[in-house]
Amino acid sequence: MPETSYNKFKSDEFKEMTFLEHLEELRWTIIKSLLGIVIGGIISWFLIDFIINQIILLPAKSAGIKLQNLKPFGQLFLYFQVSIFSGLIISLPYVVYQIWKFIEPALHRNEKRYVSLIVFFTTISFLLGAAFAYFVLLPYSLKFAFNFGTFEIENKFSIDEYLGVFFSLIILAGVIFELPMLSFFMTKLGLLTPKLMRKFWRYAIVIIFILAALITPTTDPVSQALLAIPLFLLYEISIWVSKISLRKKID
Repeated sequence: MPETSYNKFKSDEFKEMTFLEHLEELRWTIIKSLLGIVIGGIISWFLIDFIINQIILLPAKSAGIKLQNLKPFGQLFLYFQVSIFSGLIISLPYVVYQIWKFIEPALHRNEKRYVSLIVFFTTISFLLGAAFAYFVLLPYSLKFAFNFGTFEIENKFSIDEYLGVFFSLIILAGVIFELPMLSFFMTKLGLLTPKLMRKFWRYAIVIIFILAALITPTTDPVSQALLAIPLFLLYEISIWVSKISLRKKID
């Protein structure tokens, strides 16, 4: 029986892979991603003093906070932590590209054309979230934490605690700003629709406030509102992105 054009298209577009072949692809994706992070970390090491003094510590300096190292070799570990974190940021486009190359075999032929755009917008979304945390959320949170309380108790912060807040806010804000991209692909998979997002808008408001309260390191309502407002905007953008994704899917 001759093969139909649909079956021929399907067989040409999708190549069946065994479970072990998928594991092998995943292994190489992880290895290549880690290699990219290591190379980014090595590059960061040559700029480590500038990164720490002019980037990492700048929000603390702006808030008038003098940080303390309370551990032997603490600053050595600080350098390693910052170089790895910086390596991740530098290699982010490459890591995202490797992840999408792993997913690519499951995409349709017309969808594979958008991999470069997906990598670009995924990277930009993360960097926008990181920039928002760095320039808006982190400085305000630090100032509040530093000035809160009685004057009888001096507020001093260790470098470990500061880095924990710094890294967590940058990464979490970056991930949260991926919401429109997540909306795009969940719509593509048929798990989400604009109508459904509009229907659960009130529940989304509650979830957004809970997320803002959990993510912000301080308990003041202003810093939580600083995160909640862009989350509302991201939710609206996600609805719009879902409409575009659904339209392309129907076409």
